[in-house]
Amino acid sequence: MAGHSKWANIQHRKGRQDEKRQRIWTRVVREIMVAARTGGGDVSANPRLRLAIEKAKAANMPADTIKRNVDKATGNLEGVSYEEIRYEGYGIGGAAVIVDTMTDNRVRTVAEMRHAFSKHGGNLGTEGSVAFQFKNCGQLIFAPGTDEDKVMEVALDAGAEDVITDEEGAIEVLTAPADFEAVKNALEAAGLVADMAEVTMRAENTIALTGEDAAKMQKLLDILEDLDDVQNVFHNADIEE
Repeated sequence: MAGHSKWANIQHRKGRQDEKRQRIWTRVVREIMVAARTGGGDVSANPRLRLAIEKAKAANMPADTIKRNVDKATGNLEGVSYEEIRYEGYGIGGAAVIVDTMTDNRVRTVAEMRHAFSKHGGNLGTEGSVAFQFKNCGQLIFAPGTDEDKVMEVALDAGAEDVITDEEGAIEVLTAPADFEAVKNALEAAGLVADMAEVTMRAENTIALTGEDAAKMQKLLDILEDLDDVQNVFHNADIEE
């Protein structure tokens, strides 16, 4: 990525996530419920539910809380029904933004999206307006200093599509979404635990933002991530620290 360290971007994002730890349970619960509702409550037959439960355990969610939400989603308990809605728009300098939400009130959510974008210098777009600039893929990122040859060997043998090392020495493993879990498991079995591992929307190209534009873009992203219905925010801005 141009302008500054990609690794710094990753660390900044992790820091933001850590600051919002209290929100993680809410988001993970919604992911569990939607995954269970769409793919069933059998963890062995539902990869999306397995990943959601893994996130829940990483956030120290009690097992009975996990089970209760799976039961709600599969009809064994009465609960709120969430739907997934993706919004697309533009931020500062034409940077592309994708926002994935889970909501029980579509009208409320779209109003919040429109307000957040317009108030903070962005523009809410139509479906498909920016999605073509991203690739849906599995992404695992390893810190500089990780054994590049070992990561490459294990990842490619397990079915990864590509392994990229940046100028800082951070290693990025890319997979098809369906192969993400197998590649992640193979790497962990070899003692290689990624600093970040997720199925994501990865920007194909980035837009470098500096100074006031960088600050404005970060503000927009922070506002979007703070909305209760938001699960994930993806963008192609390379924001200068």
